[in-house]
Amino acid sequence: MTIDDYATYIAGLPRVLAGAGVIFRDARGRILLVEPNYRNDGKWILPGGTVESDHGETPRQGARREAAEEIGLDVELGPLLAVDWVPGPARPPLVSYLYDGGVLDEAQLTAIRLQEAELLSWQLVHPDAAYGYLDGGLGRRVRAALGALAGGTGPAELENGYPPLGVASR
Repeated sequence: MTIDDYATYIAGLPRVLAGAGVIFRDARGRILLVEPNYRNDGKWILPGGTVESDHGETPRQGARREAAEEIGLDVELGPLLAVDWVPGPARPPLVSYLYDGGVLDEAQLTAIRLQEAELLSWQLVHPDAAYGYLDGGLGRRVRAALGALAGGTGPAELENGYPPLGVASR
């Protein structure tokens, strides 16, 4: 196979997007949610965004960079909590990685500075209440990630927020 043949082959492969987010908590177990200015459904999200894989960025690096850009905190991330395959009708499928950002102390919470180009506000929300703020898929992903964190079971494997058929939920 020539270099040109290989380039043509690669160009014809399916495309998949990658996103990465972070679950930050406070000492009371509440999770940090951010309110984006670009959604018209009133739903909130976690700090995170698109992995810049074309530039060699890994999901972990992307999650850390996005959190630093969006809320001004550059925090060493803990374990991967969930991987979710998210189909989309108006875009290629998305593989979403969700990492543990740990427990933020008062100094870190005070240091939060929002990226005003994308975010309106932030708040700490009890996990049970958070699902009312999040869209269904992200809410299920957060629930599975928090279950993996509490159980120490390793990352949850998800498809649109649900365990795949034949895989026991945690």
